[in-house]
Amino acid sequence: MLPSTMSRVPSQTADEINQQIYLKTIQNVAQHSQSGAAAIERRLQELDQEWDIERVLETNAASVSLVGLALGATVDRRWFLLPVAVAAFLLQHALQGWCPPLPFFRRMGIRTASEIYAERYALKALRGDFQIFDPESGDHRTKVIQRAVDATRV
Repeated sequence: MLPSTMSRVPSQTADEINQQIYLKTIQNVAQHSQSGAAAIERRLQELDQEWDIERVLETNAASVSLVGLALGATVDRRWFLLPVAVAAFLLQHALQGWCPPLPFFRRMGIRTASEIYAERYALKALRGDFQIFDPESGDHRTKVIQRAVDATRV
């Protein structure tokens, strides 16, 4: 059975790398939440520009394929095997969530879209965009950092 879209990359990433990415997210949220609303807004804008793992892999695959095609057309026909291999690995990634460059990029800290979203969600919660209603006490309270990030984890 094929893994879900949300879990396929984390399930193919070493646990210690997933944990490092998670802890970095917690640190980012804590750091920006202590700096005030302006810092949170700046960080949210940065997150809008952050490339997720899918975009990085697609760009990498397209670049390597184009190089293989150019070399195949100008140097040696055997270079045409490079785009074929890239296409096969891209298909494997789409189905299983793994391809050869994935461990490298994940070790570099490239996150999934849902991991980026978790940080966005936590920052917005801390900014006051979301409130939790506690029916027992009847009051509203803002989510704490780890609880907000955990709510969006896969």
